[in-house]
Parts: sequence; structure tokens; C-alpha cells
Amino acid sequence: MDMAPLNHMPEPLCLIENTNGPLLVNPEALKILSAIRQPVVVVAIMGPYRTGKSYLMNKLAGKKKGFSLGSTVQSHTKGIWMWYMPHPEKPDHALVLLDTEGLGDVEKGDNQNDSWIFALAVLLSSTFVYNSMGTINQQAMDQLHYVTELTHRIRAKSSPDKHEVQDSANFVGFFPDFVWTLRDFSLELEADGQPITADEYLEKSLKLKQGDDKKTKTFNEPRLCIRKFFPEKKCFIFDRPAHRKYLIHLEQLQEEDLNPEFREQAADFCFYILSHSKAKTLSGGITVNGPRLESLVQTYVNAISSGDLPCLENAVLALAETENLAAVQKAIAHYDQRMGQKLKLPTETLQELLDLHRASEKEAIEVFMKNSFKDVDQVFQKKLGDELEAKRHDFCRQNMKASSDYCMALIHDIFHPLYEDVKQGTFSKPGGYYLFIKKMNELKDKYHQVPRKGVQTEETLRKYLDSKEGVADALLQTDQSLTEKEKEIEVERMKSEAAEAANKMLEEMQKKNQQMMQEKEASYQEHMKQLTEKMEKERAQLIADQERVLALKLQEQGQLLQEGFQKESMKLHKEIIALQKKQEDTGPCNIL
Repeated sequence: MDMAPLNHMPEPLCLIENTNGPLLVNPEALKILSAIRQPVVVVAIMGPYRTGKSYLMNKLAGKKKGFSLGSTVQSHTKGIWMWYMPHPEKPDHALVLLDTEGLGDVEKGDNQNDSWIFALAVLLSSTFVYNSMGTINQQAMDQLHYVTELTHRIRAKSSPDKHEVQDSANFVGFFPDFVWTLRDFSLELEADGQPITADEYLEKSLKLKQGDDKKTKTFNEPRLCIRKFFPEKKCFIFDRPAHRKYLIHLEQLQEEDLNPEFREQAADFCFYILSHSKAKTLSGGITVNGPRLESLVQTYVNAISSGDLPCLENAVLALAETENLAAVQKAIAHYDQRMGQKLKLPTETLQELLDLHRASEKEAIEVFMKNSFKDVDQVFQKKLGDELEAKRHDFCRQNMKASSDYCMALIHDIFHPLYEDVKQGTFSKPGGYYLFIKKMNELKDKYHQVPRKGVQTEETLRKYLDSKEGVADALLQTDQSLTEKEKEIEVERMKSEAAEAANKMLEEMQKKNQQMMQEKEASYQEHMKQLTEKMEKERAQLIADQERVLALKLQEQGQLLQEGFQKESMKLHKEIIALQKKQEDTGPCNIL
């Protein structure tokens, strides 16, 4: 049962707990995520402990208190904490803030989980903020070694790429935007005596050094990872917020007590994050809402707990399986609702029922297509098709029964008095047989004049009259006014009439079978038509995603060539060739 949507969370809640053993997901936090129906903009922050991450996240939330700041060197946030609120700038979007424990907390001893927390923050967010103190120097880069470990912590595909490029070549296609926040920054932003922006400072800091020795490789590796993995990169610098003695009570300080430059820098940061951060999406342009984020959290943490690497492709397929099953149920519910609204049994003709079924089926397929994605081999669409076919058969059966029941009741009302008269001997006299036949024909006309008897009109009447055949025959044989010759002629007439009726029933049966075959073909064509349309849209989305990634890789390759790094440029060139080959392979059959 769906929870009612929340307007906000009064305070943050632990989403993933780090116990220094296995990572644990908090069911209460998942329950909150499951109720968020809007697309989610997910902003995660990471960085060394006690660098003021939580303060920035509270600013984004528009609150003075929320995420725990702590006032000692002991790292306060264990695991990943979550705070949800309606997005202040984007209507019909939710903002989910993820605050993480400080990296390198000496109290934890084993920092194995730091790498997993870092990987999860990257996987779950649409904007990833890395927060550190001071300038971007080698110490800052060394602290960011987690970015180089991502290739051993995350998989994009469940199996190796057939074009033989590293799995990490796919990271830029689904990684979040990267924002580096530099706290207590005291340098003048300039290069060669000219002022530069924070973004230019970051770009300059990410430049590589020439050389093949170990020290140069250590210098280049994190820089290269940031450049290659993250689609967009942004930098913000912050002055010290206040005098050191006030910093332990930062959340209690009034705005006017803060350094004016810091206030302006914090406002710029919040404005950028709230106006530029995009909704979280998955490959294929799938927008993530609360329940989808809930599924990702569970799938990734379960993979880590079982000793596997979190894999985007597996997470998307697990999500697709859940949602596609729900899409089938939604489609069937819609079909049932439409049929319930419009269908009145019995229908006058079979075609009337089939037309109504076809219209409802078309809408049901549309509902399924709208709510499903990555339906590999159309497993769930086939399931929907089977269920709709079973529904059609059931409605046809109900329609026949409703028609039979109505016709039998009508026949009883119309014909019962006639057979009562027979019992009373009304027709047991000379000329009684023709009198009976005349009355019988009048009652047949009366029966046929009643509207909406349905598809069993003739069948039910024929069966009833067949059961009473002996009555007419007895009246014929005992009618003394008829000669033997006349009786023989009458018997032949009745046989001819019965044969004609049987032929008519056979034709009717063949017509029904033909209609059902046509209906099955029309159903198949409707499924194919809507599937083709959906696949073409998905194909266009896939090509757009590939074009975006290709543009990013070409831009990075150009920069590497400009900086004189032929070897790294050639590695990237292989990735570009593989992506271009993949684009050529992209066709409707490759989409689902």
C-alpha cells in the first residue's frame, strides 16, 4: 500500500549505517523514500572529517540545524544520512541531501568502509560535492585517493564490454557532476599575475605532469580519474567563516556574526547547487524518483554485503523487474476499469464486445509502455498480452452465459404458456397441429422482436425447440384432419427447416472463429506498433546519451593532446572508437 506523500522530513535520518562491520540500510529511511513520487535531485557531500560538510548541507536545506556538526575532532556522521524536502527551486521535484561520515576518521581504525561510502555517494547522487580544507595541493589529492579506487569498487556492466574497453570507460555516462568546495581558502586566485576564477583554478589543479616514474603516476592518477569520470566539474572557494574560537559553535552564530565574504560565498554555492543540480537519471534517460532511489540503495548495499561490486546494469535490471511487474498490474487494472465502465452484458453481437475489448486493450498497452522500461526480450509485455487474452476469453464466456441466461428466461416467459395449452389438450383436435404451428411462429416473432438478447439468441432458441420437438411431432401424427401424404410432407418440411437451422449455426460458428482470429491478429499488431514506437524513442534516447558521452570524451582527448599527453590521449581514442562502434551497432533490436 502506498504511503501518503511527505511534505518534508523535520530532521535528517540515517540512510546507510556504518557499523565498521557490514553496511546496514535503515528501513525507516527506505519507507520515506518509497513515498516520494517526484523526480529526486540527489546532492551528496564527502570529504575528510571535521571540514564543515554538514554546515554546507544545512545551508542547502535552508536550516541552521539538521545534520550534526559536532564540535570536536570526533567525526559525528557515521555512514550516510539523508534529509528530504520539496525542492525550493524546481517545482514537482524533491531534494534529497546525503551527508556522509568524514573520510580518514582515526577512531574507526579500519577505513575499508570509507571506500564503499565514497562509491555509494557517487552512485546515488546527481551532484557529488567533495569538501576539503585549504588549497588543492598534493595532500588534498592524496586524500582523494578514493576516486582512483572507484574502478575496483563500481561496475557499469555485468559482463565485459565486447569492444574491449575498460569498464570505467562507461563511468562518465552515469556519474554525477563533481563540485569541489575548498574551505578556509587563503590563496589569491591568480595565475601569471592575472586573476582567475575558482573553476579555472580547479582546471589548472587537474593538469597532468609529464613522466612515467611512480611519483608522477601517483600525481596524475586521481587528476585523470576526476577529468575522465565526472561529466561536469565546478569549484567553490570559502574564506574562514568566523574567528577560530567561534567555529565550534558555528550553528549558533547569527548570520551577521559570520564573515561577509563567507556569507556571500555560501549563498553563491547554494544558488548554484539548487539551480544547476539535475534530477538523478539512469542509463536510457530513466528519471529516478523516491521508490527507484530506494531500490538502488538496497541493490547496491546488498551487493557490497554479499562481497560483490555494486553494478549499475544489475541495479537497473533489478529495478526494471519490479517496475515492469507493477506496470503489468497497472495496465490490467486500467483494462478492468475501462471494461467495467463501458461493458453491459450481454452485448448484441460478438463484434461489439471485441471492439470494446480492443479499445480497452490499446489503452492498457499504452499504460504498460508508459510505466515499463528495459523489458528484456519483452517478457513482461508478453505476460500482459497473455493476461489480456485470458481476460478477452473470460469476457466472451461471460457474454455467452449472460446471453443464454437472459434468452432462457425470455423463452420460458414466451413459450411456457403454449406448452401448458398443449398439456390442457387445446391442440388435441382436428386442425390442432396447424393451429399449434401458427401460434409457435407468432411466439418466435415475438421472441425475435425483443432487443439485446445477445450472441446466444439463435442457439438457445434452437436447443429449446429441439427439446420440445416431440410435442409438435405428436400433434402432427394425431391430427385426424391431415392425410398421411400431408403428414409426410410436413415431416420433410420440418427436417428441411432443422437442416437449414443447423447450417445457419455452422456459418455463425465459422464467423465467430473468423472474428476471434482477426481479433488475435489485431491485438498482435497493436502490441507491435506500440513496442516499435517505444523502442524508437529509447533508441533516440540511447543515441543522445552516447552523443553526450562522445562529446565529453572528445573534449577530454583534445585537452590531453593540447597538454602533450599522447599516451593518455591514445587510451581515450580507443574508448571513443569503441563508443562510435557501439553507435553503429545501436538498432531497434539492441534497445530492450
